[in-house]
Amino acid sequence: MAAAPVRADPGRTPTVNIHTPASDPAADETATLARPTQAEAEEAVRTLLRWAGDDPRREGLLDTPKRVASAYREWFCGYEDDPVELLARSFEEVEGYDEMVVLRDIRLESMCEHHMCPIIGKAHVAYLPNGRVVGISKLARVVEAYGKRLQIQEKMTAQIANTLLDVLQPKGVAVVIEAVHQCMTTRGVHKSGVSMVTSRMLGAFRDDPSTRREFMSIIQGPRGSGEG
Repeated sequence: MAAAPVRADPGRTPTVNIHTPASDPAADETATLARPTQAEAEEAVRTLLRWAGDDPRREGLLDTPKRVASAYREWFCGYEDDPVELLARSFEEVEGYDEMVVLRDIRLESMCEHHMCPIIGKAHVAYLPNGRVVGISKLARVVEAYGKRLQIQEKMTAQIANTLLDVLQPKGVAVVIEAVHQCMTTRGVHKSGVSMVTSRMLGAFRDDPSTRREFMSIIQGPRGSGEG
């Protein structure tokens, strides 16, 4: 028998924006999706436990639905962040600084949207300022805002780069992501030790080979004792 439709619940968690800017930071804000309640999320986990062949009523699994729902809140917190807003505050007092700004080895944790398996790796982000700079922590937060969503690596790389270009309006942006996909290492072809590399070069990083080479040299260069 078909399941009854889920009714609207006035006590639901507020809607979250699932429409992310690609090349237009003023993207359609109407693309929203109401979240299920906590109780509905936990019941969904119980359904999956039964489908896997176990009994959600047994002692070891009694609190699992609550724990999974809590973990999902953390893993997918990027849906609650607005990457454009994160970059809204910038600084113009830079004493004429116009050289490359690079943040490398940003820890990346995401989820494959095809199998909901972890994507673990690192991102390297650079931009050429055009009169203003942004706090370096904001670069890492933009990576996290897009990473903490259901993703494919190619799209995530483009989203990060496009947003930086749209909001900061620098002379150029470069993003490189290196990551291991557990949908490939723990299932399917079961190939471990394989990482995927994607890049997005915009502005000077795309048009000027020497700028691109400098960026690649920096992110591939030796790490200090305090770096991973």
